[in-house]
Amino acid sequence: MIYSQYLKERFKDPRFEKLILEHPERYQVAIAIIKTRFRKGWSQRYLAKKAKTTQAVISRVENMNVDSTVRLIRKIAVALGKRLEISFVFPA
Repeated sequence: MIYSQYLKERFKDPRFEKLILEHPERYQVAIAIIKTRFRKGWSQRYLAKKAKTTQAVISRVENMNVDSTVRLIRKIAVALGKRLEISFVFPA
């Protein structure tokens, strides 16, 4: 499955859109992880191993079911070969 197909499947679930509206920051984190993971061709299990966590944790983050700590997001970013960058923006 490719990234765009994955997202189409996710948007079929009405809860997914509701989570995006309620927690846009979780969505940004989830999409960044999913997109990078798909580009690398990695499974959640493989990413979990690289990040020294469990597949269940990766799944919860990608499914926006948890308020992840900066520490966890950084571990995942490093495992993906990325650098975590956080910024504040003015509300629209």
